[in-house]
Amino acid sequence: MSRMAIVFILIANFAPAAITNLPLQALEAPRGGVARMDPELDKLVPPDAKVEKVRGDFGFIEGPVWVRSGGYLVFSDIPNNSIMKWTLDGKVSTIRSSIFSGAFPQGVGVLIGTNGLTLDGRGRIVAAEHGNRRVSRFEKDGSVTVLADRYQGKRLNSPNDLVIRRNRDIYFTDPPGLLRTYPAEAKDKPTQELDFNGVYRITTKGRLDLVAKDIPYPNGLAFSPDEKTLYIASSRPDKFWMAYDVTADGMLANGRKFFDATKIPGDGVPDGMKVDSAGNIYATGPAGIMIFSRQGKLLGTLSFPEIPANLAWGDADGKTLYVAARTGLYRIRLKVAGVRP
Repeated sequence: MSRMAIVFILIANFAPAAITNLPLQALEAPRGGVARMDPELDKLVPPDAKVEKVRGDFGFIEGPVWVRSGGYLVFSDIPNNSIMKWTLDGKVSTIRSSIFSGAFPQGVGVLIGTNGLTLDGRGRIVAAEHGNRRVSRFEKDGSVTVLADRYQGKRLNSPNDLVIRRNRDIYFTDPPGLLRTYPAEAKDKPTQELDFNGVYRITTKGRLDLVAKDIPYPNGLAFSPDEKTLYIASSRPDKFWMAYDVTADGMLANGRKFFDATKIPGDGVPDGMKVDSAGNIYATGPAGIMIFSRQGKLLGTLSFPEIPANLAWGDADGKTLYVAARTGLYRIRLKVAGVRP
């Protein structure tokens, strides 16, 4: 038995707190590979699973979502201020451009366009917009409906990711991503009006509720399949995920740390996440895409040639995981279907 195999066996028996003290090579798969840390992963990831690059040469892509009615993927190219469409024949097109119409510094990595995307019950794209600092819905006729841009009269920071419950309430995170990537010397640099980074809910009646403000840098979020738990990533300075109970009125309670990856080396951070139909969580992190059981046990990791930022379940059966990783779009076939809009 190889030394690496022995390490993986040891990992499977460690508590999450102990896992974070192990070196990255014990957690991270070879580039484009799978690290199996628990036998339960075999139920999710086929033995011959391989990462495939389907397209590259983007700016910084995020927020993928599969459009089942058309059989294609849409995603944000944030610095290029566009929403893109990828079809199964490999073609890429721009479906929205110049999302932020104002002036901004070019060529320095300012995250100005949309970030997280999802679909509502009528198949319309709902977007977290960085530059416009709002959550919006793109109508079928091409117009834009602003769903939220201020809380108690103050501008939102820069909405990052979002998810819609089956009752049509929209939950989104609002860290200062736009403000963080703006050059300090830039003219007309936006300022932060809120003194916290919040997590919000937009009700079906249009009311904006603050549901959490105790997360340092809220980022990706996902509901459990029964929608009784909301998972939320915190990207910096520490790297961890929180889990909250969703109360009968849609608010959050009993927040607890689900998994702490702060001590795991790596450039990736807790960012986008999704869940499968069995309730397992697939989350970007310092070891690539980290796959957790519902109980918070790390089952294994998926590694990619670039740092993953977000992911989505796609294809007709919902068993292909599409991954937005910096300039490239990747995919990997799994055994289980995911929860998707």
